[in-house]
Amino acid sequence: MSTPPSPIPTTPSWRHCAYGADPTTDPVGCPGIHVPGNTACLAHLTDPDRTTYLATLAPGARIDHRGTPFTESLLLTLLEPLRDATTRIPHIHDARFEDAQFSGDAVFHGVRFTGDVGFDGAQFFGEAIFGGVTFSGDVRFAGTRFSEEASFDQTHFSSLAVFSAAQFGACATFRGARFSDPALFSEARFSERAEFDAAQFSGSAVFQMAHFADGSDFYMAQFSKDAEFGETRFGSGAGFDGAQFGGAASFNRARFDGHVSFERVRFSGSAGFDRTHFALDTTFDGAQFAGETVFMGASFGGEVRFDRAQFSGGVGFGWARFAGEAAFEETQFAGEAVFSGALFADMARFGNARFTTLSWFGPLVAAHGVGLSGAIFEAPVTLEIAAPSVSCVRTRWESTATLRLRYASVNLTDAVLSAPVAVAAHPTRFSPFRGPVDEGLLPGSPSVRVASVQGVDAAHLLLTDIDLSDCLFAGAFHLDQLRLEGRCTFATTPRGWHRRGILPARWTRRRTLAEEHHWRAHCAGQPAMDPNRPPARYAWRTGPGHPDAALTPDPEDVAATYRQLRKAFEDGKNEPGASDFYYGEMEMRRHDRRDDGTGTPPGERGLLHAYWLLSGYGLRASRALTWLLAAMSVTILVLMLWGLPAEGPKQKATGTIPAGGGRVSFVIDKEDLKNPTGDRLTVKRFDKALSVTLNSVVFRSSGQDLTTAGTYIEMASRLLEPALLALAVLAVRGRVKR
Repeated sequence: MSTPPSPIPTTPSWRHCAYGADPTTDPVGCPGIHVPGNTACLAHLTDPDRTTYLATLAPGARIDHRGTPFTESLLLTLLEPLRDATTRIPHIHDARFEDAQFSGDAVFHGVRFTGDVGFDGAQFFGEAIFGGVTFSGDVRFAGTRFSEEASFDQTHFSSLAVFSAAQFGACATFRGARFSDPALFSEARFSERAEFDAAQFSGSAVFQMAHFADGSDFYMAQFSKDAEFGETRFGSGAGFDGAQFGGAASFNRARFDGHVSFERVRFSGSAGFDRTHFALDTTFDGAQFAGETVFMGASFGGEVRFDRAQFSGGVGFGWARFAGEAAFEETQFAGEAVFSGALFADMARFGNARFTTLSWFGPLVAAHGVGLSGAIFEAPVTLEIAAPSVSCVRTRWESTATLRLRYASVNLTDAVLSAPVAVAAHPTRFSPFRGPVDEGLLPGSPSVRVASVQGVDAAHLLLTDIDLSDCLFAGAFHLDQLRLEGRCTFATTPRGWHRRGILPARWTRRRTLAEEHHWRAHCAGQPAMDPNRPPARYAWRTGPGHPDAALTPDPEDVAATYRQLRKAFEDGKNEPGASDFYYGEMEMRRHDRRDDGTGTPPGERGLLHAYWLLSGYGLRASRALTWLLAAMSVTILVLMLWGLPAEGPKQKATGTIPAGGGRVSFVIDKEDLKNPTGDRLTVKRFDKALSVTLNSVVFRSSGQDLTTAGTYIEMASRLLEPALLALAVLAVRGRVKR
């Protein structure tokens, strides 16, 4: 029990006892009101006068003991004549205890107050026990001070209950209390734990600007009408688990300095958390929001969870700040959900969430990524997200959707696209109505990457300005109908020189699929790459299953993927783009050496090797031209050595002149050509050999006299060299055709 402090010498408005007054130190003295018919308060009456006064009291009496100092025994003495003869429960009509002082425990347990009751400014220095009390009229505890525990368990407030500016120095309990009319706790201060478990507020409940310094519990509390917690401060943990709010609930600008739990709370009206501050972990698991819900400008210092919550109306998280992980797993958004300008310093998870009418999601920033795996979007929607990763595994879009992204790596594995879905890189910072969003938490390039479209029906997929260097395509459907617009980039072959056996070699520059990288890295026995470092430019990229062969795609699968994407490029009138995928398809067929009957047959592989060697599958003009020049050089050389005769054939005419004169007949013969001897590598012979070779390239006969060997050399030249020229022309055409 606390020792009461010295009373403040303030003259009361009623005729008071003035016991112990001193002109110097205490001019007021005792502030207790006069007992009717006496000049002293109840505490300072003489024993005979007190006995006489108490004898006048009966159950249901009106009493007025404002300013009176009560001891525990004096209070019990006062209540004794007010007890009902049958129930032994004190029954009081109107009671006035304003500015009264209770130095011991104040036990009002079970008392029935059928009139108005006032405890404004009263001070309780011991325990205040009002458990089971019934207040049928208005009751006021405005400015009341409770130094020790205050108990209002199972108390029934039938009319107005005022606790405004009351101060609770110890634990305050209102477990099971019932407030039939408005309950006013505005600016009340609870220094220790406050418990309102299972309390029922049939009227409005006002806790505006109240301060709960320690924990507060509203477990299973029921608020039938409006509940006002605006600017309230919760210094430690706050629990509203299972509470029900029948009217509007306002926590605008409230501050929660400890852990907060709103699990399974039901908000039947609007719920306002505008600019509310949650310092530590917060949970709304299983909460139901039937009306409009506002978290605009709210700040969450720890983890926040809305798992399995239901928002039947609109909800706004615009410009909210989430310092920890935010989880909306299996949450249902039946109305609009506004996340414009929201900033997530950690991960934002919306796994298995359902968006029924959402039309615009974001723009938002998430430093560690956004999880939309398993989410369902039923209406046409536009998503604007700036995050390092966006997971859309098994996400379902029932209608059209546009994903405008920055910094993101998107995983679309097994996503269900029932309508066209576009994924595009946004070139500039998102700028909602309050100005550009803050992207300070996202270092690096704002480019967008797609990590996987495996299991996706690509017929509805449009990619614009996307980096597909590490995208996994194997297992996707209708890749031939995939649309690529803008600047979509693919991985390229490694740069620099490497050894192929004992010979140096260099990979031809071309666009490749990630699956080919993974297969070649596995075949080359490369070590797994560090995922936190960019891929080396001189090596193939390893796959997620590296070095497990069972998790590495085989050439047949990669060839099929190349084939479908090639058709997608061709349908888009992008022949140069399609050529790289044709090259990749041929490469995979050439390397498909499986002997189970499903690989490329050896004969076909031989033809593919020759096709690759001579012209890079008809796509490398430089290679075909190199072979052409080499063939021409060889042709010229062998013609000079063996194909051209030593000298041109001379004609010889022979005939007989008749004796009597008349017509003379001549027979003209050519001399047999002689194989060359002596110096064969002369300028004259080179000129003739060059003429023969050039005519052979364009499939013409030079008309030059050749030796037998030269004739066969020319025939071979006229067969091979035009073919090489045609391959070179085909390669050039493939690069410039649109």
